[in-house]
Amino acid sequence: MSVANALPFLGAVQQLRGELEDVQEVADSTMELSAAHGLPQWLAIGRMLSEWVRAERGHGVAELQSVVDDYRSRGKIDFWESYFLTLLAAACLKHGVIEDGLRTVMDALEGADQTGLQIYNAEFNRLQGELLLARDPADASQAEASFNRALVIARSQNAKSWELRAALSLGRLWRRQGKRDDARQLLRGIHDWFTEGFETADLREAKMVLDELAVD
Repeated sequence: MSVANALPFLGAVQQLRGELEDVQEVADSTMELSAAHGLPQWLAIGRMLSEWVRAERGHGVAELQSVVDDYRSRGKIDFWESYFLTLLAAACLKHGVIEDGLRTVMDALEGADQTGLQIYNAEFNRLQGELLLARDPADASQAEASFNRALVIARSQNAKSWELRAALSLGRLWRRQGKRDDARQLLRGIHDWFTEGFETADLREAKMVLDELAVD
């Protein structure tokens, strides 16, 4: 049970770092251990991580949605459910299932209000902004409001990784709007806070955007 409990946390960290191969390895280990010892909750978490990898590799969101629905059918909202909903909303964005993604985000935010489990609220608001932009790139006002809410929440929680993601989303929007100096200042401020982890997906992307802003 202790190993089954620890593995998903390792997988979640690797997922946030964007390490697909490592996530799949942890997911496989979690599912194997959970099946062998009759641990249904951890088996579901292993399946979720595995389906997220499949979605990242282009297999769509149907199976990911199915695993989320199965987990939520237990009727108890917990930390893992909130995390799963961030994966589902992000997958919907990636695969262009925009309305489903927006419904997922609204559902998640309503659940967070009811339970007080608001650890992912910054990311939900950021994803909401990205989904709104994907639905209508010409109407950026609501998306910008979502990105700003994400920044406020992340800063209030001292959640630097969520702040980085929110700054990336808002910075990219501002760049498209011609606000290059504002975008550079916003993104530079949070990027330079970090002293390690520069090989991770989010910090690599932040560096790339900053480099592009430097030559715009």
